[in-house]
Amino acid sequence: MNTTKRFENKQVLITGAARGIGFEIAKQFLGEGAVVSLFDYNAENLTIAKKAFESGENRVYTYTVDVSNRQQVFDAVAIVEAIAPIDILINNAGIAHESPFLEIDEAEWKQIVAINLTGMFYVSQAVCRNMARRKSGVVVNMASKNGMDGEAGYAHYNASKGGVIMLTKTMALELAHLGIRVNAVCPGYIQTPMSMEIDSPEFVQKFVDRYIPLNRTGKVEEVAPAFLFLASHESSFMTGQVLVLDGGQLAGQKADNNFLNNI
Repeated sequence: MNTTKRFENKQVLITGAARGIGFEIAKQFLGEGAVVSLFDYNAENLTIAKKAFESGENRVYTYTVDVSNRQQVFDAVAIVEAIAPIDILINNAGIAHESPFLEIDEAEWKQIVAINLTGMFYVSQAVCRNMARRKSGVVVNMASKNGMDGEAGYAHYNASKGGVIMLTKTMALELAHLGIRVNAVCPGYIQTPMSMEIDSPEFVQKFVDRYIPLNRTGKVEEVAPAFLFLASHESSFMTGQVLVLDGGQLAGQKADNNFLNNI
């Protein structure tokens, strides 16, 4: 019986990996035999994550990195590459704030865009320059359903995630001849530590009732496999694509309960 794991001895760099979806992505890659390097700006959360992963044959490296700082990014990527070539990049780092469009100040706008979009550009450029020399590599970017249709109160977040989608497509076009595939995942409403800090349980229930046909929020365990699929040989003919996991939200207006009860 073949017991080879999908990512045996492949090095995977994951940004924003200390908690939430990034943590779960790291966990699932480790389960498939990968060597995992974690970038996160929060050193305390990184320490907790490393302790959680340090068991058995897991190989985990952690780096405190602010992805919006270009020098930090390039220096950290150079250290990771010195250990082993980066085969797969998962650009997951991101933040969100709720603010009315007319009240968003310059600092808040710049912070969201710097981390969600510019930081992704910095990390991708640093990593892909090495991948290009090897003519091999895979990049999977964290976009969002909000990058495909907007949500009131999140103009800066929506704009950053729309930018991620176009960055993904452009990278795919320019890097395909170098053997590098680039795709994106667009989650809808997923229960993460960040979302739970922003939204009350009452808000979440109202949101689900109004917008999500599957009548629940998503789980991090349901999002992570999409990143592994797009990083694997199973998706070897996919590049420049956007994979949506949103419980049916983008399919259209959710059906009324009175209508559904008559079916």
